Amino acid sequence: MTANQKVVSRLLGVVVVMGALAWASVPLYDLFCRVTGFGGTTQVASEGSDTVLDDMIRIRFDASLARDMPWTFRPVEPHVDIRIGETGLAFYEAHNPTDRPIAGTASFNVAPFETGAYFVKIACFCFEMQVLQPGETVLMPVTFFVDPEIVNDPETVGIPAITLSYTFHVTDMPEDYAALAPQAPAAN
Repeated sequence: MTANQKVVSRLLGVVVVMGALAWASVPLYDLFCRVTGFGGTTQVASEGSDTVLDDMIRIRFDASLARDMPWTFRPVEPHVDIRIGETGLAFYEAHNPTDRPIAGTASFNVAPFETGAYFVKIACFCFEMQVLQPGETVLMPVTFFVDPEIVNDPETVGIPAITLSYTFHVTDMPEDYAALAPQAPAAN
């Protein structure tokens, strides 16, 4: 193999490795955020905490819409005060004021970002696509708790409040939506 061929093969190897790293970076970053709570990514559990502390924490609720989302979207209550480890329930209200069905998905995070590793969702509307019919208004619940370990972390001890933020984005209508959509009664 000539010197030029060695250089070309090494450069191709570098390009392949860099391409593979670029392709894997998004799923690996997502996994990292979910495991560590980095960037305000919350945790998920199937049930509440076994430990409930006497310490209270305020959970504030925030709602916003992507630029192209025509819904209205808001938290029903601006905040709740719960004991750390206690299971909380909050509702958000969404309304589709248009004359057509619109699908949406919610992205979310918590602030301060350091609390993401301790804010745990049990059930959330953000886990599934939402489809609202023209004029439809729905209440969407989120069930959560704050992991009692938050009081043992030097970066989070003493934090008085956590803000849970959602942003709804327009999503393509599911392919099977026509089969699932409510049908108008037949005219006689």
